[in-house]
Amino acid sequence: MVFSRFIRPISVLLNISSHTRRKPFKSVSMCKELKTRVLRISAQNSQEWTEVLSATVTALKAGQVVAVPTDTIYGLACVAQNSSAVHRVYDIKGRNGDKPLAICVGEIQDIYRFCKVSVKEELLSDLLPGPVTLVLERSATLNADLNPFTKLIGVRIPDHPFMRRLCQMCGEPLALTSANVSSQTSTVAVNEFEDLWPSLAVVVDGGPIGDKSRLGSTVVDLSVCGRYQIIRPGCALSATVKVLEGKYGLLEDPVNQ
Repeated sequence: MVFSRFIRPISVLLNISSHTRRKPFKSVSMCKELKTRVLRISAQNSQEWTEVLSATVTALKAGQVVAVPTDTIYGLACVAQNSSAVHRVYDIKGRNGDKPLAICVGEIQDIYRFCKVSVKEELLSDLLPGPVTLVLERSATLNADLNPFTKLIGVRIPDHPFMRRLCQMCGEPLALTSANVSSQTSTVAVNEFEDLWPSLAVVVDGGPIGDKSRLGSTVVDLSVCGRYQIIRPGCALSATVKVLEGKYGLLEDPVNQ
């Protein structure tokens, strides 16, 4: 979830946990030690995610930071339009302030609200939702305090129904980055970033992420008309390049050109 160039009937089990598991959600409202809500979901029935989605949206709208599963790795998310929340993400990760955060939205049309799109909408639909981050020129609608050092923004629509529904319910873009301390390994299970739980309002446990590569999304710059540049190979490089070159005839700009 980092781009460095420009300095988806089964019941849902809800757990609130510090180190104690299998306690029902309704019987314990907050973890006494960590004050963090750890909410477990199954991936099969989105109609039963209501309570988890509601709790997560409430936390986000209150300016808090949450941990969420995506189609690649676990991520930390906050409302991108909330400057204080964005700053908290940097603090939690110990992240260098000149390293940008991507945004996550729920629908293709949302991209047009926050980015200046220089490619065909069909191209966007061929790559998203999926394990790809598209780097585009940002629009004035996006929070100026988010990556103020660049006119570009990375945008994602993860191929994960919980994440898409979460974005739709928030109605705002989410700033999204990997759930780990900066420079440490990306995480594919919630226990792998347990040291961050005390700083998070909600941890959504969607189980182990299927892709164990830990590579994260493929990051590609599409801000120049007719050109593309791979910022990070990620986990979907070949498929992404096939779409960009084979179907749409875009030319590659080398990173150091």
